[in-house]
Order: sequence, then structure tokens, then C-alpha cells
Amino acid sequence: MLSQLNIAFSPFHKERPWRNALLIFLLTTLFYFIGAMLRLVEELSLFWPLNAVMAGIFARYTWLNRLHNYAICYVAMLVYDALTTTWGATSLVINLSNMVFILTVAQLIVREKRRPEKRTLPVSALRIFNYCLLGALGCALVGAFASVGIDNLTFWPLFADWFSEQFSTGVLILPCVLTLTWPRWVAPFRVEHLLPIAALVVSITASVAIGGAGSLLFPLPALIWCAVRYSLLTTAFLTFLTGALEIILVANGTINIFVASPLQMPRMFSVRLGIATMAICPLIVCVSVNAINTLMKQVSLRADFDFLTRVYSRSGLYEALGRDRATGARHLSVMLLDIDYFKTINDSFGHECGDRVLTTFAQQVQQVVGDRGIVARMGGEEFAVVATTEDARQGFMLAESIRRAVEAHPFRWRQQTLFLTVSIGLSSGTTHSWELTERFNKLLAEADEYLYRSKKEGRNRTSAHESQEPAESLPTNNSDPGTENA
Repeated sequence: MLSQLNIAFSPFHKERPWRNALLIFLLTTLFYFIGAMLRLVEELSLFWPLNAVMAGIFARYTWLNRLHNYAICYVAMLVYDALTTTWGATSLVINLSNMVFILTVAQLIVREKRRPEKRTLPVSALRIFNYCLLGALGCALVGAFASVGIDNLTFWPLFADWFSEQFSTGVLILPCVLTLTWPRWVAPFRVEHLLPIAALVVSITASVAIGGAGSLLFPLPALIWCAVRYSLLTTAFLTFLTGALEIILVANGTINIFVASPLQMPRMFSVRLGIATMAICPLIVCVSVNAINTLMKQVSLRADFDFLTRVYSRSGLYEALGRDRATGARHLSVMLLDIDYFKTINDSFGHECGDRVLTTFAQQVQQVVGDRGIVARMGGEEFAVVATTEDARQGFMLAESIRRAVEAHPFRWRQQTLFLTVSIGLSSGTTHSWELTERFNKLLAEADEYLYRSKKEGRNRTSAHESQEPAESLPTNNSDPGTENA
């Protein structure tokens, strides 16, 4: 997923067009300078970051896609050439080729982001690969045509060099620009976190020591390891560093890949295409891993929470208990709640009303319990509350608070008022973290027995062991739920 941009990291501002124009001019000049400093005679430019960086900026900030902003970018290129070269009119066409790449890639990504069915989805790594391919083809056609005659080079060698350079730098740099955020480390640092980077350094060192065209692929396993262990931004940045470093090492002869080519293409052509192909692999892996992790989180969320009432499901309750890391002994109060005469509500007012009753009831219980415990829907109209209390009497008082809150808040349904009540079974006991789930099951079974007693003795009451049940706890109203015209 290559559109994980953080709005907080934004040097551009939608409401400041003059500042945006100045930044576009300065960034264009800066990256033109970087590319010019790496310029070679045979390959024209060893590494040309300008086009990929600017295409990424225009794609990331869609509101920058205005004709005058593209014109400022183009003018900045012409000004730099006018001050540093003697190309004259040739500069107009050469820099036009740069704009072809920038416009093509930026517009394709913006178009992808604006499609209604794709509006909430990020641009995939594979599409970035394809867009860079198209942008590089267009750029190479215009650039090679304009460069014919410079240093006595012919069209096809120039085309090969332009295409391979634009394609490789686009694949390496665009993911970094599209995912750039402020750095942060959310997990505790461990030495083993550096193992994928260490493997990457070792593999590049092996490429230098062994040589040959195949040595360029030595870092691929380490990059895939990085994709599995690190974030998308980190993976994109490490891939960019690896690819750029290999291009420089090959150009300087540090990595020796001399192999006869039947097409008589410049040696950098093969190198760049191979590195671009390598670079996209860990990004695709990282995108896939992120997508799987996101899907698993969504599935886990749906499994742990009841979709209707937004409280824990039965399985989610057990997961929450399993994650509990509290130490030492503590007193646990387990309540089983059942809405009185809920079937009558469903039969009289319909299942839509019944669903609204369940949702409102769960919210009322959650509000009373607060951070003292957790609420879960066990099935149908039956809910459970697990709370840490000082003693059994405090647990009973919490149960009574829930019962009175439900009784005191009639439910409104269209033009009817429904008076709801709840029967509660309560069980309490001391437990340790290592036996929490087992102890909970026993308390839940006891609470179920006390819930049955509450129903048998007239409903709208809390039942517990005699030692936990104060004499003044009996309710004053045990009638069936009635309705009253609003």
C-alpha cells in the first residue's frame, strides 16, 4: 500500500499557493543539481532523482496538479540549464522529456486515487511499477530524440539509457515519496530488530567481493526479510538505498559485471532494469504482508466484538481474559444478565425494535460498569459482566446499580414507551492471573444458577449467595414490562 501519507508531514499547504510555487521551484532546482552532479558522458546521468521526486509530490498532493505548478517545475529546469550548460534550444526538448515522465506518472496515480471504487484504497506497488514503465517509455522517446548528436551518440543507445535510468529511479524513489512520514518507533528497541539490515549489508558486501551480473540479486532475500519485519516506508527507503548504491558501485567498477551483450547496449541498461525488477519484489511482499495483517486485525475485531451491541462477544471475552496480565490475587465479580420478557418485545414490536433494545441496554450497562470491568454479549438477550471489586458486597452493589439504571430509563420506540427490567445472577471469588479463565468458568456457572433463581422469584432482581445479598436489596416492582402511549 503506497499511499500511507501522514498529513502532519506536509511542507505544502493548500491555502498558500505562493509558498507552494516557491517550494516546487526550489525542490526542482535541488534535485536537478543532484542529478547534474552525477552526470556521466556515456550515460548522460548516473542517477536522476528529479523526475521521480516531483512525480511523487504531484501525486501525493493532488491539489498541486495545476498547469501553473507544472510550468514552474519546467521553468526551474530551463533556468538551471541556462546557467550551467550550453545546450541552448536543445534544453527545451530535453527538459520536456522530464516533464513527460512527471506528468504521466503523477496523472496516472491521481486518476487511480480519484476512481470512486478505489477512493479508499491505496495505490498498489505493482501499479507503481506499471506507471513508471509507461512514464519511462514516453520520457525516453522525447529525451533520446533531443539528445541525438550529443557526444556523437545515436538514437537507440540513448533511448536505452534514458529508459533504464528513468524506470529504475522511478521504481526506487516513488514509493519513498508516497509513504514519507515523520519517523517514529512504536515498539521497544531490540538488537534483533537490526538483523535484516545486517543481512542487507553482508549481501551487498558479497556482491562487491564476488562480482558478476548475478551478484546484483544477492540483496534480494535480505530485502524481503526487511519487508516482512519493517514498515512499508522503511522497506521502501532501504530498497532505494540498496538500488542506488548498486548502480553507483557498478558505474565505478566496484562491482564488476562485464558481460558481452548481443544487442550491444550500454552495460548500465541491463543493470538498471535488473535492479528495478529487484526493487519491486520486497515492496510487493511488504504490501501483501500489510494487507494480510490489516485483514487479520479486522477479522479479529469482528470476532472479539458483537457487531450489534458493540460490546465484547463471548469469544472476545475469553480473549480479553487471556490477555489479562494483572499480578497477585484479586476479587472477581461475575454477573449474568438477562433482559426480562425480551421475547415479548420481539413478538409485539418486531425484531428491529428488539435490536434497538439490545443496543441501548448494552450501552447502559457499559456506562454503569465503566472501567471497573468488561461487558460481553453471551448470546440473545443474555449479557455478562466481569468486574474486579474489593469484595462480594461491592460486586452486589455494582449489580444493583446496573439493575436500577435499566429500570430507571424507559426505552422509547416510535410512539411507545417500554419499561425494561433485568434479572441478574452474581457470583464472586478470589482468583490469580494464572487461573483466571478456569476460575471465571466456575463463577459463570454459579452466576447462571443465581440468574435462574432471579427469574423464578419474580425477575427484576439480583440473586447471589446469601452471604453476599443484603436484606434491603429486594426490588419494589416485579411486574411484567408494560407499554404506555407517549
